[in-house]
Amino acid sequence: MDEILEILEGNSRYSEDEIAVMTGKSVEEVHKAIKEYEEQNVIVGYTTLINWEKTSRESVLALIEVKVTPQRGEGFDKVAERIYKFKEVKACYLMSGGFDLTVIVEGKTMKDVALFVAE
Repeated sequence: MDEILEILEGNSRYSEDEIAVMTGKSVEEVHKAIKEYEEQNVIVGYTTLINWEKTSRESVLALIEVKVTPQRGEGFDKVAERIYKFKEVKACYLMSGGFDLTVIVEGKTMKDVALFVAE
Protein backbone atom coordinates (compact mmCIF):
# COMPACT_ATOMS: atom_id res chain seq x y z
CA MET A 1 0.00 0.00 0.00
CA ASP A 2 3.04 2.32 0.05
CA GLU A 3 2.27 2.90 -3.61
CA ILE A 4 -0.95 4.70 -2.61
CA LEU A 5 1.00 6.92 -0.22
CA GLU A 6 3.54 7.79 -2.92
CA ILE A 7 0.75 8.70 -5.34
CA LEU A 8 -0.99 10.90 -2.75
CA GLU A 9 2.29 12.52 -1.78
CA GLY A 10 2.84 13.50 -5.41
CA ASN A 11 -0.72 14.81 -5.87
CA SER A 12 -3.27 14.61 -3.09
CA ARG A 13 -6.06 15.65 -5.46
CA TYR A 14 -6.22 12.28 -7.22
CA SER A 15 -9.57 10.60 -6.69
CA GLU A 16 -9.87 7.09 -5.29
CA ASP A 17 -10.99 5.97 -8.76
CA GLU A 18 -7.82 7.38 -10.35
CA ILE A 19 -5.60 5.82 -7.68
CA ALA A 20 -7.31 2.47 -8.19
CA VAL A 21 -6.53 2.59 -11.92
CA MET A 22 -2.89 3.58 -11.25
CA THR A 23 -2.34 0.80 -8.72
CA GLY A 24 -4.47 -1.94 -10.24
CA LYS A 25 -6.48 -2.21 -7.01
CA SER A 26 -10.21 -1.90 -6.54
CA VAL A 27 -11.74 1.42 -5.49
CA GLU A 28 -12.88 -0.26 -2.26
CA GLU A 29 -9.31 -1.36 -1.45
CA VAL A 30 -8.01 2.14 -2.08
CA HIS A 31 -10.78 3.71 0.01
CA LYS A 32 -10.12 1.31 2.89
CA ALA A 33 -6.35 1.89 2.75
CA ILE A 34 -6.70 5.68 2.76
CA LYS A 35 -9.19 5.56 5.62
CA GLU A 36 -6.81 3.36 7.66
CA TYR A 37 -3.87 5.66 6.90
CA GLU A 38 -5.90 8.64 8.12
CA GLU A 39 -7.04 6.83 11.29
CA GLN A 40 -3.46 5.76 12.07
CA ASN A 41 -2.16 9.29 11.41
CA VAL A 42 0.03 8.06 8.58
CA ILE A 43 -1.82 10.63 6.48
CA VAL A 44 -2.11 13.68 8.71
CA GLY A 45 -3.44 16.23 6.24
CA TYR A 46 -3.69 17.44 2.68
CA THR A 47 -1.99 20.65 1.58
CA THR A 48 -1.70 22.88 -1.43
CA LEU A 49 1.70 24.06 -2.65
CA ILE A 50 1.61 27.49 -4.22
CA ASN A 51 4.19 29.01 -6.54
CA TRP A 52 3.87 32.60 -5.29
CA GLU A 53 6.11 33.85 -8.09
CA LYS A 54 3.33 33.07 -10.59
CA THR A 55 0.82 35.27 -8.71
CA SER A 56 0.49 39.02 -8.41
CA ARG A 57 1.48 38.87 -4.74
CA GLU A 58 4.56 40.95 -4.14
CA SER A 59 6.95 40.73 -1.23
CA VAL A 60 10.18 42.25 -0.03
CA LEU A 61 13.10 40.31 1.44
CA ALA A 62 15.52 42.10 3.71
CA LEU A 63 18.81 41.00 5.22
CA ILE A 64 19.10 42.46 8.72
CA GLU A 65 22.36 42.35 10.67
CA VAL A 66 21.91 42.22 14.44
CA LYS A 67 24.21 42.66 17.43
CA VAL A 68 23.00 40.84 20.55
CA THR A 69 24.24 40.08 24.03
CA PRO A 70 24.42 36.29 24.41
CA GLN A 71 22.63 34.81 27.42
CA ARG A 72 24.80 33.27 30.11
CA GLY A 73 25.12 29.53 29.57
CA GLU A 74 22.96 29.64 26.42
CA GLY A 75 25.08 31.64 24.01
CA PHE A 76 23.22 32.98 21.01
CA ASP A 77 20.87 29.97 20.75
CA LYS A 78 18.02 31.31 22.90
CA VAL A 79 18.12 34.72 21.25
CA ALA A 80 18.13 33.17 17.77
CA GLU A 81 15.23 30.85 18.70
CA ARG A 82 13.15 33.81 19.90
CA ILE A 83 13.87 35.77 16.73
CA TYR A 84 13.11 32.79 14.47
CA LYS A 85 9.61 32.34 15.95
CA PHE A 86 8.34 35.50 14.23
CA LYS A 87 6.39 34.67 11.07
CA GLU A 88 8.25 37.40 9.15
CA VAL A 89 11.61 35.70 9.77
CA LYS A 90 12.59 33.27 7.00
CA ALA A 91 16.14 32.47 8.20
CA CYS A 92 18.54 33.33 10.99
CA TYR A 93 22.31 32.84 10.72
CA LEU A 94 25.09 33.09 13.31
CA MET A 95 27.86 35.33 11.98
CA SER A 96 31.40 36.28 12.87
CA GLY A 97 32.73 39.80 12.61
CA GLY A 98 30.93 43.03 13.43
CA PHE A 99 27.46 41.50 13.80
CA ASP A 100 26.30 38.41 15.66
CA LEU A 101 23.23 37.34 13.67
CA THR A 102 21.97 37.86 10.15
CA VAL A 103 18.20 37.63 9.86
CA ILE A 104 16.29 37.26 6.58
CA VAL A 105 12.92 39.00 6.92
CA GLU A 106 9.99 38.97 4.48
CA GLY A 107 7.23 41.57 4.31
CA LYS A 108 4.69 42.81 1.79
CA THR A 109 6.37 46.21 1.60
CA MET A 110 9.54 47.92 2.81
CA LYS A 111 7.34 49.69 5.37
CA ASP A 112 6.23 46.30 6.78
CA VAL A 113 9.86 45.23 7.08
CA ALA A 114 10.82 48.54 8.72
CA LEU A 115 7.97 48.23 11.25
CA PHE A 116 9.04 44.69 12.08
CA VAL A 117 12.66 45.75 12.59
CA ALA A 118 11.53 48.65 14.80
CA GLU A 119 9.82 46.16 17.15
